[in-house]
Amino acid sequence: MITDMTVGNPRRILFRFCLPMLASVAFQQLYGMVDSIVVGKCSPDPVIADNAVAAVGVSVPITLVFMAIATGANIGCSVLISQLFGAKDYKNMRTAVHTSVISVLAVSLVLTAAGLIFARPMLELLGTPPEIMDDSLAYLNIYTASLFFLFLYNICTGVFTALGDSKTPLYFLACSSVTNIVLDLLFVLSFGWGVAGVAWATFIAQTLSAILSFFTLSRRLRRFSYEGKACVFSLRMLKKVLVFAVPSVLQQSFVAVGNLAIQSLINGYGPSIIAGFSAALKLNTFAVTCYTTVSGGVSSFTAQNIGARKYERVTQGLRAGVCLLLLLVTPIAAAFFFFAPQMVGLILHEGSTEAMAAGAVFMRWVAPFYFIIAVKIVIDGILRGSGALRYFMVSTFVDLVFRVALSFLLNGAAGYMSIVYAWVIGWGVAAVLAVLFYRLGVWKKRLPPAGETVRLQADC
Repeated sequence: MITDMTVGNPRRILFRFCLPMLASVAFQQLYGMVDSIVVGKCSPDPVIADNAVAAVGVSVPITLVFMAIATGANIGCSVLISQLFGAKDYKNMRTAVHTSVISVLAVSLVLTAAGLIFARPMLELLGTPPEIMDDSLAYLNIYTASLFFLFLYNICTGVFTALGDSKTPLYFLACSSVTNIVLDLLFVLSFGWGVAGVAWATFIAQTLSAILSFFTLSRRLRRFSYEGKACVFSLRMLKKVLVFAVPSVLQQSFVAVGNLAIQSLINGYGPSIIAGFSAALKLNTFAVTCYTTVSGGVSSFTAQNIGARKYERVTQGLRAGVCLLLLLVTPIAAAFFFFAPQMVGLILHEGSTEAMAAGAVFMRWVAPFYFIIAVKIVIDGILRGSGALRYFMVSTFVDLVFRVALSFLLNGAAGYMSIVYAWVIGWGVAAVLAVLFYRLGVWKKRLPPAGETVRLQADC
């Protein structure tokens, strides 16, 4: 269902739009969560279980670089498409969709080749322990081979979101998540494929959701009527898409590369600490991704209303987004803080006491800061949707610098806790900057006058 966010009660619209997206995120995060749970719980030996969880965990920061590029492209492309949709410029909207899909898939093929060639050198550069190298490499290679479908799914989801449709991706993710869980259990328990088994399960499930999304989107776009014919590919449109997509890709990539640097520190503490941190990071990623999803909804709301020149609704969207996030953050933060050992215990083997302790410490420290980072994430949605991408990148880059620099600077004195301290300090500084940027009104600076219609002509 396509939603016009330029009319109606902003809070009601945003809530209805974001709730299916949050459910989609829950299913999507199940992919990685179930992978770690299955390999962590299915071995009777806690050492073998820790090694398996660590093997998946070591690969995750590298896979997050790929995911960061896919997500950044998704977010960036959806902003332009939202603005064209809000302006009722359906012909150029269709051209923007075609151009975005072709460009993103071309990038995915280049990254697939690079990932397969440099998988082992990347793992060696991170200091991956020898006892988990083979499993880590197998997981990373299989994941990399699925990048075409990962990127296809993400760009389709970005277009659905731009059109105000948050339910269709939910249906596909529900289907593919169930498939992933069933195949995880089949490949690991019945076939004994171990870490490679969960990677193949993710590959197949991801492929399924991508194909379903693509064909549904193609049919959905035929509903829009306009004069003339939309371009299959437009260089002029690509330049406009890149204005929005490149900063989002860089922002997501900065975070992913920062996680790689931090992972190199973690790898020096041995498989048990790697496993504990990996379990905690899975839970933390689940929470933060939920918050970022609300930010994506705010971004689409902002872009559509800017396209329709209804600027007063943007501030109303911010208030609605903050309200929704507070409702979301409170139970998650409480669960992670008061039940930290039990939460990481959902992933780790019950005999992995050292790993559980490391994971629980991380969860208890970051949980209270979810309220702070949530505000920053909502403001990010406003900055992205309005095109104030420079400021959006600054706050994220500052967060990255603090996290990585302090992790290394404090490592000698605080050890593993240096990463925990750096994490929350980086969040705090970034949140202060984001609030400052919003209060200064940077998102309003380059907006066209209300009532003015802007048409973007493609070069075809």
